[in-house]
Amino acid sequence: MDNLRKYLVEFIGAFFLVFTIGATAIAFGSESTIAPLAIGFALMVMVYAGGYISGGHYNPAVSLAAVVRGALAPIQWIPYALFQVLGGVCAAFLINFMAGGPAEAGATFTLSNVVIAEFLFTFALCYVVLLTATSKRTEGNSYYGLAIGSTVMVGAFAVGGLCLGAFNPAVAISTLVFGVCCCAKLAWITVLVNLVAGVCAGLVFKFLDKE
Repeated sequence: MDNLRKYLVEFIGAFFLVFTIGATAIAFGSESTIAPLAIGFALMVMVYAGGYISGGHYNPAVSLAAVVRGALAPIQWIPYALFQVLGGVCAAFLINFMAGGPAEAGATFTLSNVVIAEFLFTFALCYVVLLTATSKRTEGNSYYGLAIGSTVMVGAFAVGGLCLGAFNPAVAISTLVFGVCCCAKLAWITVLVNLVAGVCAGLVFKFLDKE
């Protein structure tokens, strides 16, 4: 039952994160400065809301980083990732229903930009999560949610025009439902890069934070 509660929290958090991404894109357009702010704050409030139950990952890359770091049992990664992706995909379908159908595929990015941008800010996100929310040295702090949400917001502002701006495999997969991806290959490359960045962040944490 405890595990089910964790999975449900991860589903809900990923749902509202992706729903916010889709809703702000429809309401204000993908180039609006409102979207990164809303997305960052949505992640922040969901992290604060569910962090004490599941860790508040809402992101398979963050969960993988937590596995490498030792904050999440390896056997838990698959159900965590599954519920995160399900939450994001459900939100994407709901946005499509409300918008009257998926958006026209129009996002085109160079492969090098996608790899570099998605790696850097997925790494930054996982790095910040591990240091602020899992380290014994920062245990009990009140700023971890703000730090995590702000990292995504900064990433969206900095490289949102160079890549999908997912920093999260659940978000990348959800873009296929939204219809904003120019091709499935781009989404799956983003997923792979996000996961590699999560592993790297976990390894760097273990080197830096000697508990």
